[in-house]
Amino acid sequence: MNFSLKDHLQGLEEQLLQPEIRASQKALQKLLAPDFFEFGSSGRVLYKGEAIRENGIGEVNMRLSHFEIQELSEEVVLATYRIFDEKESRNSLRSSIWRCNDGHWQLVFHQGTIYM
Repeated sequence: MNFSLKDHLQGLEEQLLQPEIRASQKALQKLLAPDFFEFGSSGRVLYKGEAIRENGIGEVNMRLSHFEIQELSEEVVLATYRIFDEKESRNSLRSSIWRCNDGHWQLVFHQGTIYM
C-alpha cells in the first residue's frame, strides 16, 4: 500500500497520542526535533528538554479528526486538525510543523487552542 505524505504525518500525530509512545523517551526523541517547542492548550510553553520527563510526556485520551496538511516547502509541512479530549470533555484546534531531517519527519512546533 502506498501511503501519501498526509497519511504518513497523520499516523505520526496519532502515534503521539498513544500511551506507549508518550511513555517512551526513545520514541519521543525520534519523533520530536531537537529544537521542538509547544504552545500548549494550557497556555504553557514547553521545550523538548523540559517536556520529556523520565516517564515521558504523560498519558492522554484524545481523538484526532479533520486532519489536513499544507506543504510549506519540500522539507516542511504544516498540519492542522482537531482533538477531542475525552478526559476533559473539550475540543481543541491543533497545528503542527513537521520537518524532514535525513529522510525522517520530526515535529518542530505544536500548538493547541481550546474552542467550544
